[in-house]
Amino acid sequence: MPTATRPDKLHFTGNDEADRLNASDPFALVMGFALDQQVPVQTAFTGPLKLKQRLGTLDPGKVAATDPAKLEAAFREKPAIHRFPGNMARRVQELAALVADEYGGDASRIWTEAADSTDLRRRISELPGFGEMKIKAFGAVLAKRFGVEAARELAPSHPTLGDVDSSEALERYQAMKREHKARLKAQQA
Repeated sequence: MPTATRPDKLHFTGNDEADRLNASDPFALVMGFALDQQVPVQTAFTGPLKLKQRLGTLDPGKVAATDPAKLEAAFREKPAIHRFPGNMARRVQELAALVADEYGGDASRIWTEAADSTDLRRRISELPGFGEMKIKAFGAVLAKRFGVEAARELAPSHPTLGDVDSSEALERYQAMKREHKARLKAQQA
């Protein structure tokens, strides 16, 4: 299997520290995707940095072992990590426990040890809150930003976060996403 690459940063938040953390810490990246639900991309992918600052760690074993009330308080602290802090604190704790138990605390093993795209799809689908759309978006980021060969077949042909390589590209991606949602809404009317 060819060696995957690692970008210096991902351009998902406009915050250099958060963007560097998401590129360098595999659990931060996975957590950002878990939080990417009913909030802007910037909010979701800034979440791992906020949690690290509030807990002092993103080590999956430590996050999994954190008292749930303490974790939820960290999610609720202003500015809140997510618009649904209680639910997302539980989801992140479940995610951390799965990464700690199944992958020895190393989230990168989800993709580095996948035998092929079918195995990678199965591994991602087992993560709490990862449905088909997230599998494709996460696969696109792994393939296009990290060079993960097993993820290439998961990436859809339409633009995703995997195509975001600058703050301008993020703006274009979000504008296209808004236009797509508007078209869908117009069709339903």
